[in-house]
Amino acid sequence: MLADLGLLLLRLTLGAVFLAHGAQKAFGAFGGPGFEGAAGFIGSMGFRPARVWAAVAVGGELVAGLLFVLGLLTPLAGLLVLATMAVAIAKVHGPKGFFVQDGGFEYNLVLIIAAVAVAAVGPGAFSLDHLLGLAR
Repeated sequence: MLADLGLLLLRLTLGAVFLAHGAQKAFGAFGGPGFEGAAGFIGSMGFRPARVWAAVAVGGELVAGLLFVLGLLTPLAGLLVLATMAVAIAKVHGPKGFFVQDGGFEYNLVLIIAAVAVAAVGPGAFSLDHLLGLAR
């Protein structure tokens, strides 16, 4: 029971973080750049066509967030987090070192590990995966 509550808290937190970051990039919510700003940033890193890759990145964050909140298809949610954060580390944060205060990748790494851990362990009893019989 406590493990299931812990997994619920972790899933809800991960989901909220990715929904918020996706909303910043998609809609300009929470002081974010909106889609055009996100596409411009992604284009500045050399991704072409920038709008397509922005849609992939933004969509990945929003879908991962929603899936974690619902506890649905959690392995897919973990994979989406791993993919988006790996690109963020490789293209933006990795060259700046480890510590977040220097723009480094420590926060991205924590998100990856938390997401992969939930995907590996399962979403817990308080999830749609459990309700639908998709969880181990």
